[in-house]
Amino acid sequence: MIKAILVFNNQGKPRISKFYTYYNEDEQQAIIKEVYHLVSRRDDNICNFLEGSSKLGGGDFRLIYRHYATLYFVFCVDSCESELGVLDLIQVFVETLDRCFENVCELDLIFHMDKVHNIMSEICIGGMVLETNMSEILVHVDAQTKLEKSETSPTSAIKSTMSSAPNKALSAVKNIQNSGLKLPSASSLKLPSFKLH
Repeated sequence: MIKAILVFNNQGKPRISKFYTYYNEDEQQAIIKEVYHLVSRRDDNICNFLEGSSKLGGGDFRLIYRHYATLYFVFCVDSCESELGVLDLIQVFVETLDRCFENVCELDLIFHMDKVHNIMSEICIGGMVLETNMSEILVHVDAQTKLEKSETSPTSAIKSTMSSAPNKALSAVKNIQNSGLKLPSASSLKLPSFKLH
């Protein structure tokens, strides 16, 4: 099972952190700091697997990571997970991000955090791997993006409001008439007249 997915830059600033096991915020920050120190000190030509941090549970957990340009992608997993399978999962995650953002960079992760978490949710839910096929993940992410665009489109919201306005006004007048209140006639109202020039 995956305990956490962490992405941080070369300076140790977390860009994504998703914990599938409950830790309070102080514990999460301590875990991120310890994982960064464990991973960043390793040479690039050393194995990408190492024993888990003491804060995560020690030897029963593994840290599996990849270092791409300025970002570390770290999956904290228990001993039941295949190290090579998780390494492949990291590759799928990064390639999916790259396809969605066209040459993904650190700023994409900062400014599009909702989309990144959506991609993570397509890959892993509750610490269990859900999908490893990148094309399937992209189909679901594209569908979610289209749905969000259709819901937040200002023109569609205005059109739906404008088309329902006359019906709402008519319904309000009928409700007033049905309640027994008498409405004044238009001729009894003294409204100002406006002249068009």
